[in-house]
Amino acid sequence: MTRVWRYLRPLLPGAADYAPVRRTWRGDLLAGVTVGIVALPLALAFGVSSGAGAEAGLITAIVAGIVAAVFGGSNVQVSGPTGAMVVVLGPIVATHGPGVVALVSVLAGVVVLVAGVLKVGRVVGFIPWPVIEGFTLGIAVIIFLQQVPAAIGSHAGASTNALVAAVQSFAGADPAVIGWALGAVAVVAAIMVGSARLHPGLPGSLIAIVVVTLVAVLARLPLATIGALPAGLAAPTAPTLDWATASTLIGPVAAVAALAAIESLLSARVGASLADTGAYDPDRELVGQGLASLAAGFFGGMPATGAIARTAVNVRSGGRTRLAAIVHAVVLLGVVYLASTVVGQIPLAALAGVLMVTAVRMVSLATVRSVVGSTRSDTVVFVITALITVSFDLIIAVAIGIVVAMVAAIRALARSGGVHREAIPGTPQPGDAHVALFRLDGALFFGAAERMLDAVSAVDDVDVVILRLSQLQLLDATGARVITEMIQALERRGITVLVKGIQPEHLRLATRVGVIAALRHENHLFDSLDAAVEHARSHIARARAA
Repeated sequence: MTRVWRYLRPLLPGAADYAPVRRTWRGDLLAGVTVGIVALPLALAFGVSSGAGAEAGLITAIVAGIVAAVFGGSNVQVSGPTGAMVVVLGPIVATHGPGVVALVSVLAGVVVLVAGVLKVGRVVGFIPWPVIEGFTLGIAVIIFLQQVPAAIGSHAGASTNALVAAVQSFAGADPAVIGWALGAVAVVAAIMVGSARLHPGLPGSLIAIVVVTLVAVLARLPLATIGALPAGLAAPTAPTLDWATASTLIGPVAAVAALAAIESLLSARVGASLADTGAYDPDRELVGQGLASLAAGFFGGMPATGAIARTAVNVRSGGRTRLAAIVHAVVLLGVVYLASTVVGQIPLAALAGVLMVTAVRMVSLATVRSVVGSTRSDTVVFVITALITVSFDLIIAVAIGIVVAMVAAIRALARSGGVHREAIPGTPQPGDAHVALFRLDGALFFGAAERMLDAVSAVDDVDVVILRLSQLQLLDATGARVITEMIQALERRGITVLVKGIQPEHLRLATRVGVIAALRHENHLFDSLDAAVEHARSHIARARAA
């Protein structure tokens, strides 16, 4: 039990999490209220856009926000419903109905929780930057397209593809409503953009929602609204676990869990870089996010992730401890109990406008230019990830993006390795023409091995080959086997092979794979190039004398 406790203890909350609160509480309270105001329209909009309903969005922001703040591995992370999760949940709701969202949330939460307990949080560090940016661009496009039906006062099309569904929604648009809906979107966008230019601290989305809602109610505009919301949180209940349904949700649950883990860890990393708020623990963050989605599912919510935009607002507003994220959730809880009737009057077109502006802000043109202007392979990875995200599936997009990036990295690494024929150092002597000196440098691994083998094996009209390995930086089993095959092929042709400068970290591998055993004599392994050249010249001299 002691070993188990030592293993699990770093993954659990402790008093140290709140040690700085006595000196940061004012900033934390202010930041929490600010983030709560910013999060309200987003939580409502993401809930509606996912198909689970505004209520699910609010519940997730409240329940998951508190649980992730207490149990997560970041001091400033703000969690709740996000645009990326909406992109994944949309097709799930369209296929299985909104009733499965809570079950998906619980099952995905279990997966993320197990991943945290197994301490695999560092894996996100292996996702290349172009993949992340391509993923973000694709998500932004999908979020924007998902808002088109509400922006024109229509319903989404039957297709699970956001672009096709957006086009299909025009067929059901009511000419008497479309103008008002687009006008509401335009007003929201104008207020959000204008308020940001007037003062970055103004909650533009909330101001826009209030203005459009007042106009819509007073003028009795024909705009669809959120509708009735509960005046409190219901008691937690376990979602119905139908094994037949659960078996069909294996793929969706895996996708949701993967997204929750990836986005949460990326958000936590961003939050830790914005200010001196302490490092984040990726494994504990997964534990916290897993518990957050579990709790949200029991209250009828949706899967949660860390939210980069809300986390950034938290830090920039003065949040420095977990208290800020907890206060943000309490603010939203107050809205549920005190203003649910008012919130239910918000037009869906206004929420669509909020998300459209949010989607546009997710894309940084400067970042896109940086990626596209870096290297050809990074540009290809970026474009492929973005296109697959929009066209097919964002988890598949990330997987393919990583594979393409890996292939590009292997190609670049293979090109860094080379084999070069060098002149014999020192004053030329008779017989030097019969000695070939090859320098192997860079990386000799499975991606470059055959090319190097061909280059050395093609040597002709020599009696001795010196393989200079001191400049070799990377050697794997395939590379060591290729060196063995080089030596064996040359020795079969009667060419003596001398090996110079195997680095200590490569010697054990080279010995086990057979490089040393392939040499004609154990004395054909040298530490000094001068000694190897001298031995080669003496070999040539003996051969000529014979």
